[in-house]
Amino acid sequence: MGVSTTSPDRGVRLVTVDHPPVNALPVRGWYELADALRAAGRDPGVRCVVLAAAGRGFNAGVDIKEIQRDTGHGALLGANRGCYEAFAAVYECEVPVVAAVHGFCLGGGIGLVGNADAIVASDDATFGLPELDRGALGAATHLARLVPQHLMRALYYTSRTATAAELHAHGSVWKVVPRDGLMAAALELAGEIARKDGTLIRLAKAAINGIDPVDVRHSYRFEQGFTFEANLGGVADRVRDAFGREEGP
Repeated sequence: MGVSTTSPDRGVRLVTVDHPPVNALPVRGWYELADALRAAGRDPGVRCVVLAAAGRGFNAGVDIKEIQRDTGHGALLGANRGCYEAFAAVYECEVPVVAAVHGFCLGGGIGLVGNADAIVASDDATFGLPELDRGALGAATHLARLVPQHLMRALYYTSRTATAAELHAHGSVWKVVPRDGLMAAALELAGEIARKDGTLIRLAKAAINGIDPVDVRHSYRFEQGFTFEANLGGVADRVRDAFGREEGP
């Protein structure tokens, strides 16, 4: 359980998240993921990273129960900083990152895949930001990289999800495959990338990041300011408590 790293093919590093039951990461988990991604990118023998998850779904965001157990703001601050580091680690990884997404990809999961270089998804994958139902804000920066602006807003305000097929139609998902073929499809794409010259692929990643129209680090940090405001004002606790009662023990 946690974050593991393997090398399934030459030039490819596989980073797998496994935090049962739903891959809702605690503060420590976000930092572990960030460290694994950065370490993979620094390895001169790696030319592409595949980010995947074990279990029922790709990622369910932050561990809300960890935040609720904290009588102060330490867990909230830790989660926000941990998410910031993990999202940045995907974006700033020195080589391309392919996200292999199955099941649910929610909240912080959107931050991860929104910053990835390519996405391969299973046909049961769904993507969304239920933040307003969880007493949180953020990651609109990353959802806006997956869908057009007005759809992003509608999904954000309603907490609805989009399917892998819908994202494929918008061009943000590279390929949609059956669940049992997800890893093979992700490794196939990663392998194709990894056959490029190692120095050149790193230069290409840096060049593409350099021409992005939006600085994802600063825009996400701006969003996080409103998360703090919601918490200091008490509205976040009120919404989280209501969500906890609906979810049950």
